[in-house]
Amino acid sequence: MAGLEFLIFFVLLALGYPIIMCMIGGAITPLAMDAVGATSIAALIRGAFSGANSPNILCLPLFIFAGVLMAEGGISKKLFDVFAYFVGNKTGGMPCAVIITCLFYGAISSSGAATAAAIGAMTIPLLIELGYDAKFAAATVAVSGGLGVIIPPSGPFMMYGMATETSIGALFMAGILPGILVACLLMFYAVTYCKIHGEDKAKIQSNYQKIAAAGFLPLLKDSFWALLSPVIILGGIYAGIVTPTEAAAVSVFYALFVSLFIYKTVSFQKLPELLRSAVKSAAPICFLLAFATAFGRTLSLIHAADIVQNAIMTIATDKISFLIVVINAFFLLGMVMDTGPALIILGPILCPIAESYGIDPVHLGVLMVCNLAVGLVTPPFGLNLFVTSSISGEQPMTIGKSAIPYIGVFVIALSLLPLCRSSACCWSKKF
Repeated sequence: MAGLEFLIFFVLLALGYPIIMCMIGGAITPLAMDAVGATSIAALIRGAFSGANSPNILCLPLFIFAGVLMAEGGISKKLFDVFAYFVGNKTGGMPCAVIITCLFYGAISSSGAATAAAIGAMTIPLLIELGYDAKFAAATVAVSGGLGVIIPPSGPFMMYGMATETSIGALFMAGILPGILVACLLMFYAVTYCKIHGEDKAKIQSNYQKIAAAGFLPLLKDSFWALLSPVIILGGIYAGIVTPTEAAAVSVFYALFVSLFIYKTVSFQKLPELLRSAVKSAAPICFLLAFATAFGRTLSLIHAADIVQNAIMTIATDKISFLIVVINAFFLLGMVMDTGPALIILGPILCPIAESYGIDPVHLGVLMVCNLAVGLVTPPFGLNLFVTSSISGEQPMTIGKSAIPYIGVFVIALSLLPLCRSSACCWSKKF
């Protein structure tokens, strides 16, 4: 019966139905078949409401709203200028400045697609103007946008934490080192590419002079409040001053203060429009979490987790083989499925299995999210490919081909993630 429930789910997904409808279809299958352990429709509805009735779920809409405010406030431009000041005149400096900006902006947006859209809208035309190939420019932003789901506060980490009851604060802290590692390897490739293919030094130097003309101190002063945002959020969580949910509320008030009174890029009259935009982004995710809870409870009642666990343990006889199975499965899954649903559905199933092998749930969450981040730039789903395609004018598949070397170094970073295991476990104990 568990196999049939998953079959119905994936068939509906392949037919293009919304993910929520796929989960409802899978959840009611045991009821229609009168399976042993199946519950009633009323119980499924209660399960969905209980899934949405969680204090931790407040993290998502609050961080999304803060991200909307920061994006409207032009934070991406201020971040890029300060990083370009330091590396813009070096070989591969401008693409590296883009990658570093995505790294920091990920701590504001909590979304890979939002990061790619905000940074790409500004930097892709600039890189093309400076003489870089349009496909390379789009691929750089598309892959770097994946840092938005690794660097905290990360939406996928929040969803995984809520689905598996793992500390969201621990996940946030454990995502920092992998995010920096991935960013460093992406910059290594960007510099290598520019050394091989060359750069238009005259155009780059001319643009750099415009950035450097104001001087470092005025530039730092202008960007100070933007740079301070991740420090306040992560510093508050790390110091134990606020919980992740409270940090989300702090980020909203901080974003309001900076956007309204410091940079003055957002007016009070525009706040209702920005609220509507945040609600439109957050509401589907909240519904997804609610129905994923009902879907997961149905799987639990028909003992699907035990069936999956036995199947995986047949293939994976030790910790290393289990991690290999998970890494490959989520790498492939990211090509056809969005990050959130994959984590919400499979996280609760895989987490107990991982613990039986002695794998920390935080470490498992980092591995899953980082693998799914690659899916943002791999066809056919590849959301970041479509985002950067609309900006650059290049076809998504063409950008995907140019992104292959970037994906390669991303995969190398994934293979090094076990080195971050001790850090992840340390943070999980702390939080």
